[in-house]
Formats: sequence, C-alpha cells, structure tokens
Amino acid sequence: MKKLTSETLRQLYLKFFESKGHKIIPSASLIPENDPTVLFTTAGMHPLVPYLLGEKHPAGKRLCDVQKCVRTGDIDEVGDSSHCTFFEMLGNWSLGDYFKKEMIPWSFEFLTSKEYLGIPVEDIAVTCFAGDKDCPKDEESAKLWKECGVLPENIYYLPKSGNWWGPAGTTGPCGPDTEMHIIRNHAEADKLGEYDFDNAPSGTFLEIWNDVFMQYNKNAEGKYEPLKQKNVDTGMGLERTLCILNGKESVYETDIFEKAIEKIESVTNHKYAEGGEITRAFRVVLDHVRTATFMLGDTKGIVPSNTDQGYILRRIIRRAVRFGRNIGLPQGSLKAVAQTVIDKYAEVYPELVKNSVRIFEELEKEENKFSKTLQQGIREFEKVAGALASGGEIDGVTAFHLYDTYGFPVEITNEMAREKGLTVDVKGYEAAYAEHQAKSRAGSEQKFACGLADHKEQTTNLHTATHLLHAALKKVCSPDIEQRGSNITEERLRFDFNFARKLTPEEVAEVERLINEQIALDIPVVMKEMTLEEAKNGGFTGLFESKYGQMVKTYSIGEFSKEICGGPHAEHTGLLGTFKIAKQENVSAGVKRIKAVLVK
Repeated sequence: MKKLTSETLRQLYLKFFESKGHKIIPSASLIPENDPTVLFTTAGMHPLVPYLLGEKHPAGKRLCDVQKCVRTGDIDEVGDSSHCTFFEMLGNWSLGDYFKKEMIPWSFEFLTSKEYLGIPVEDIAVTCFAGDKDCPKDEESAKLWKECGVLPENIYYLPKSGNWWGPAGTTGPCGPDTEMHIIRNHAEADKLGEYDFDNAPSGTFLEIWNDVFMQYNKNAEGKYEPLKQKNVDTGMGLERTLCILNGKESVYETDIFEKAIEKIESVTNHKYAEGGEITRAFRVVLDHVRTATFMLGDTKGIVPSNTDQGYILRRIIRRAVRFGRNIGLPQGSLKAVAQTVIDKYAEVYPELVKNSVRIFEELEKEENKFSKTLQQGIREFEKVAGALASGGEIDGVTAFHLYDTYGFPVEITNEMAREKGLTVDVKGYEAAYAEHQAKSRAGSEQKFACGLADHKEQTTNLHTATHLLHAALKKVCSPDIEQRGSNITEERLRFDFNFARKLTPEEVAEVERLINEQIALDIPVVMKEMTLEEAKNGGFTGLFESKYGQMVKTYSIGEFSKEICGGPHAEHTGLLGTFKIAKQENVSAGVKRIKAVLVK
C-alpha cells in the first residue's frame, strides 16, 4: 500500500470521485447550519440530511467532499492511539442515483488500485449485514465484493449492532452498511468463521471505510419499508486511513501532527516517544489545540463561554492547559502550537489564516483564566482535605466535583490525597462520572435525533424570522454585523452576532418594528439556485470562501433579506405571527445574543 501525506490523500479521494461524475462540495462549518438542536457537525452526512431525505441539492445527485467534524462524546479517551475530537471525514454520496452495484466496485478500486491506495486485496476484509426478522441478509453486497476479488473467507456477517445505520431518531431513513477493514493479523483472522468477526482478538482488524446503503424507512409502527429514494452515504476517516497506509501505530504519528510535536518538544524537557503518561499528555495537547484552533477559526467562529459550543470549547482548551502542565508546557504556549496547526491547514482551510488573530487572542485569554481556576481548585482541595483526619477518605462525589468544576483528574486528586495521608473513593468517583456521562450522552442523542427531523411549522417560522432579524440588525445597528451562531426550538429563536454592546431600548423597538412590518406585508420567501459568484454579486449574505464554485440555495424576502441557506423556510412571512425580542445577553467580548419569540 502507498505511503501518503494528508494532502495527497485528500487530493486522491476527491480526484477519484470527480472522475466518477461527482461534484466536489466544500466542507460545511463545524457549527451546523439550520439545525437548532445539535452542537457540532459530527459526520460528513450531517450537513446533507435534508438532501438524503429527498430535497434537491443544487450541485446534483453525486457529491463528494472532505468534511470537518467534531465529536466530544468520548473526550476522556483522547490520549490513546486513535481518538480525536476533531477529524476530517472523506465522503461521497448518491442522492437517489447509483447504489450498491456501483459503489462497492468503486470502493474496491480506490482501495486496491495502484493509482490510488494500492492495498493488497488479500489484506482486505469486509463485513455485511447478517439479516434478521425485520430485513433480509445482505447477500447482494457480499456477492459484489466476491466479484471484485475479495477472498470469500474474508467476508463476514454482523447483526444490526455492527452493520446497520440509523435511523438517527426512532423513525426515518436507515439501511445496511458494509465496512472495509485492513487485516493486521492473518493468523487470527484465518481462525474465524463468517459470523465470528466480533470474536476476533483486539488488533486483528482495523476499519478503514464504511459504505451505508439507505434503502429502508422505519415507520412509527417499527416496520421497515423500502425507500423510494435509495441513497449511498460513505465515510473514510482521514487520520485513521493515514495511520494505516503509513504503517503507524497512532494517528498522532502521521504528518498532520509532526510540526506540533516538534514545537512542544522544543519548549519542554520531554519527548513524545517517552511513552506512558508523557505520550498521553502530548496527544491530549495535540488534539485539543487542533480542535480549539478549528473551532475558533471556523467561518462561524465560536468563543469560549458557559453554554453550548462555547462550553465545549472552554473545556477543550482547559484540558489542553492541564495536560500541558504535566509535561512542563510553559504558560502561553498554546498559541505557538496553534500556529503549527494553521500552517499545516492553511491551503485547505484558509479561514484559519483569516481568523488567526481571534484564535490567538482567545487561546491566550482562556489559558490565563484557567490558571486562576487551577489555583481555586487547589484551595478547594485544601478545604476538603483539611476537614478530614489522617487516614480519612475523600468521597466520590467530591472527587468528581474537583474534576468537573476545577479540571482535576482523579489521578491528581489521588496523588494530592496520598501526600496528606488520605484516600479517595475511586468507585464512588466512577459512579458519579458514569452518571454524568449517561446524562450527557442522552442529551446528545436527543439533540442529534431532533436535529435531523425538526422541520415543524413553528421551528420553520422561527428560522425564517432569524433571517429577518439578521437583516434588521444590519439596518439598525451596523452593516458589519454577522451571525456567530444560532439555536432554534419550537418556543424561541436564539441569535448570536458580533457587536460591541447591547442594543438600546430604541434600537430594540426599531428592530421589532422593521421585522413586524415585513411580516405584515406577507412577502413570499423565494428560493433560487445560483453559483456562489452570482450570489455574491447579487448581494446575498453568506460565506464566499469555497474554491469549487458550487451551486447554492438562496432565499430572498423581498429586498429586505437575502441569504444563502439550506432551509427550512416558511412560504411567506404572513405565517410568522408577531416578532418580539425577549432577552439580550452577553456571550463574550464582542459577541452578543438575542432571544426572540413569535406570538400568534
């Protein structure tokens, strides 16, 4: 197999699918557009959900891209060989066009062709859906893999828990998938029968790619009905694929992190390769600074705060600081590590260069704040320890409080307790931690599920009102106002924007007057497809940094509001009701928040 750099792998993937008639689309923002209930873009398919559900995409039915993603559900596992909070997902899609008989041979070609990845066919194993009472065994995929040349003994079957995607909620599109793996231990793989894949010892296989075939709809009665529009949705993690192709043990040992490692080593007395907790600390800093750099540098750039995306960003930066101290990373060094990230991705994601000042300022500000928090945590620990006699035990809830509030991992609490002749109820800590994780996971799942299907009338109306609010703020306060984030529920809209101060009562009244005037006029909301350049020249608000010149959807509300957007929208403004600003808040320096409602 070929040894590739990250730049080459991106180019090869896009080149391959472009040759198969796909249009290259740019990465969407890390902050989901028009999805009120999920914090980050978590997969390549996430920005494309409306089109997978049947809406027409302006670029056509065959698409491919490299999508920026963030997942934080397993943040505490970062530091091992493969987990990353930020990652890039290589993906291609068929929106009701081709299906299995095209996708599987293309997957095989990209994996094995010398022009592309050049992986020996004998090193490839695949898994397919085993079938159950709801849906039949995916014999078609297995047959296609055999016809391509995959050895029959390297084809395995898994139940829904292993080879099935969706639905994201309780109902919706779903279907079998087929996963491609590299065989890393042939001796162990040879012992397995076709249904024994899950019994393989750890390290026998390493997943490289996944093709999802959306061919069913799970209805409210729990039945699986064939979809009229069958879709293909694939995902190949860039970091993991690089690791495999280059024969590395960890994603952190690829070219992506090379310069960042050199920078950290140059300002500390440690080397990445020392192993143990030192290597783990390096990896946490590497991952978290890269993630924070992309969050801060995003086209919809967020800043640290105590809610939603800003809270996650704050936690990530503070974890980087804490683990950086474990290897002697001097205060103020996060900016230098972030610079290596910007340099590495400058050509692929130019917004990082454009927003570099914001990246550096926010990293420095948050690092300085957390230094004070650490001192507060130490004082809190001293209070707890001082109330206990020698030989006493710090209870698990308190240990978790030190972790969750002050960033103290239980290992540090243990170490400090031992110095004072105390112990820590680690099982109690783990129970408190597990309860916290369960609540977080349930909340995340609920957010994601709702986000895929939340096209309810009132949510749609509030989304349309957000367009009117954006336009009104530009007219009343400043033409330089830009959206910094939004969140919409059935009850209210929330809109974040760049502005130095809160609106005066007079400005609030004028914004409300302008919006309600547009609502009273009952103006049609008009959607048109056009190129980015046409949208830019036509005065539409949006992001114009794509180098691919793709088609986009634009929405006009008379001459009052003109935006690039992906929907959903009301058909005309008269459906909205009366607009009322309910509250103003500070998000961070230079970013303000408005919460508003529609009253029928």
